[in-house]
Amino acid sequence: MNITLLPGEQKIDTWTILYQPPKGGKFNGKLLVTSQRLLYDAKFDYSAKGILEEFAFIKWGSEGFLEINKADIQAVEVEKSFLAKKCIVILKDGSRHTFNYGAMNIDKCAAAIQSK
Repeated sequence: MNITLLPGEQKIDTWTILYQPPKGGKFNGKLLVTSQRLLYDAKFDYSAKGILEEFAFIKWGSEGFLEINKADIQAVEVEKSFLAKKCIVILKDGSRHTFNYGAMNIDKCAAAIQSK
């Protein structure tokens, strides 16, 4: 991802991960977590629905681009089952954004999202 960092912002890590927006759909893409934001570049829509929320996404040479400011995050939940390790980001508006890492360990990604 070629992103311009904000003043004082530090890149933490990136993951290729599935994203499920609050209103449905399932996207494969890259998640970049920084000290201030979550940046998701959706490459492929894997759902029949595939609705991108216009207020959160901008077109960026791919299926869509999501930016979440860490200041807008109210809570982060981790759910683990045998084939689905999920990090659910709950924003102040109550919306739930799910990042699913499949069978891989989601703990490092969740820790990066929670870090300031």
